Amino acid sequence: MIDTLIIGAGHNALVAAFYLAKGGRKPLVLERRPIVGGCAITEDFAPGFKAPTLAHAFGPLRPSIVRDMQLERRGVQFLRPDPRLIALSRDGRAIALSTDVKRSMDAIRPFSTKDAERYPEFCDTLARVGSFLNGLIETTPPSIDSPSANEMWELLKTGRRFRGLGKKYAFALLRWAPMAVADFVHEWFETEVLQAAIAARGIFGTAMGAWSAGTTAVLLLAAAADPLPGGSSISAVGGPGAVTRAMAEAAREAGAEIRTGAEVVRMLVKDESVVGVALADGTEMLARTVVSSADPRRTFLRLVDPMDLEPGFLTRIRNYRMPGTTAKVNFALRALPAFRGISGDAAAMLSGRVHVGPGIDYLEHAYDASKYGEISTEPYLDVSLPTIADPSLAPSGRHVMSVYMQYAPFKLRDGTSWEHQSSRLADSILRTIEEYAPGLTALVEHRQVITPADLESTYGLTGGHVFHGELALDQLFTMRPTLGWAQYRTPLRNLYLCGSGTHPGHGLTGGSGQNAAREILRATR
Repeated sequence: MIDTLIIGAGHNALVAAFYLAKGGRKPLVLERRPIVGGCAITEDFAPGFKAPTLAHAFGPLRPSIVRDMQLERRGVQFLRPDPRLIALSRDGRAIALSTDVKRSMDAIRPFSTKDAERYPEFCDTLARVGSFLNGLIETTPPSIDSPSANEMWELLKTGRRFRGLGKKYAFALLRWAPMAVADFVHEWFETEVLQAAIAARGIFGTAMGAWSAGTTAVLLLAAAADPLPGGSSISAVGGPGAVTRAMAEAAREAGAEIRTGAEVVRMLVKDESVVGVALADGTEMLARTVVSSADPRRTFLRLVDPMDLEPGFLTRIRNYRMPGTTAKVNFALRALPAFRGISGDAAAMLSGRVHVGPGIDYLEHAYDASKYGEISTEPYLDVSLPTIADPSLAPSGRHVMSVYMQYAPFKLRDGTSWEHQSSRLADSILRTIEEYAPGLTALVEHRQVITPADLESTYGLTGGHVFHGELALDQLFTMRPTLGWAQYRTPLRNLYLCGSGTHPGHGLTGGSGQNAAREILRATR
C-alpha cells in the first residue's frame, strides 16, 4: 500500500511532493512523459538547439519555495533580465519597462510626459494592491457552507488587511476587479503601446480580450506575484527545465519517489473513496491518498468513472471552462534579429521579453478572430530570446526565439484539424514579427510548432488551456475549480487536487502545489 500517490510531475506536483515528504508522508510521483516538469521544461528541438518548450518565464516562483527547496544550492542560476519587457510600436519606436522605475519613466517620456509622471503612482498602486492579494493567494479559500474556526480567523485577518489598504485603495480594488483591463489602463495612461503592454497581463493565456469584463482581476492576480507593470521575465541557465529538475532532486532528497513513463489512466474507486490508480500497462497501485496535478476536467472526466460522481458536481465540472487560445512556436535562428526601435546594446535590451501588440484595439482584434474559430492573422505575441542570457541553448553565434501566440482557438471553424494548420500558424507569427524585425524570416533555420491540439495531446492540457482553466471571476478563489470544492479536496474521499486548476492557479509560481500540500497534511494527520 502506497502512502501518497501523485499524478503528474509538473512544477506544482513536485512542490507538493516536496512539502508532503517534509511533512512525514512518502509520496510516489507518477509522470506519463519521460521527463519531469510539465509546462516548465527545456528540450532539444533542432540539432544543437534547446528551447523552453512551453513556458519561457517563471511567475516568479514563491520565495519560500526557492528557499525551502534550496534550488540555488542545487545549481539553479536564476536569470533576472533588465529591461524586463520591450514593447514595440508600429512607428519604429519601443518602450523598455525596467525593474528600476526611473529608467522606465525615462523610456516612457518620449511618448508622453504625462504618462511618465503617472508611472510611479501606478507602480505604487500595483504594489499596494498586489501585497494584499498576495496574502489572499497564500490562503486556502474558506468553506462556503460551514467554515471552520481557523477559516473564520483567516477571513478576519483578510478583512483587517483589506481595511489596511485604506479607503482609496480598498474601494479601487472593488471597482477594478470586475473591470475590463482596457478600461483600467485607459484610466492611467494615454500612450497606446504602453496601455497594451500593461493590459496584456490581463489576457495572457486566457480566452478573453482586452475589453472582456474581469480581465483586470487577472492582471491584479499576476501583480500579487510580481507587482511591476512589465511582469516577470525570470528564467534560469539551462531554461525552466533546470529548475524543475532541481525541484525533483529536492523532492527525492526529502523522501519522495518519482517515476517517469508511468501513465495513470484510471482511478480506482470504492465506496466513494479513491483507493488507488490503474496504469496504462495494466498495473494497479493501491494508495491511502491520491493527489492529482492534472487539470480538473482531465481528473474527473477522464480518470474517474462518471458513475462515481454526484450528478450536480459532474455537471459543474463539465461546465468548467477551459477554452485554450494559446500556441507556442520555437525558432532556431542563425543570428540575432534586429528589431526596429532598439538602440545601443541590442542584446542587453532584448534579454527580457518582447511584447508585440501595439494597442488595445490590436489586442481586441486578435481576440475577435478566435471567437469564430479562426487563427489571428495579426496575433498578440510574447517573445523571448533566451540565448542572449544563456548561450548554452544554441551553437555559437546562433539564437533561439521562443514565441507565445494568441489567439489560436483549440476548436477551429468548421471542425478543421490543427494537423494541417501548423505551418499557417508559424507563417502568421513570422509575418507579424517581420514588421518589427525586418529580415527575420531569412534567419530561421528550424521551427517547432506547438498547436493548442498538441498542448492537449502531448502535454496533457485539456482544451489546450495553459492555466488548467479560465481565470474568470467565476472560476477564481472560492470557485476554483468549482463552488464548494476550492480547498484542494474533492467529493471522493482520499482524492485531492494540486494543479493550476486550483487556487491561485496563475503562472509558474508553485502556489497551488504548496497550498495543496499544507491542506493535505492538515486533513490526513
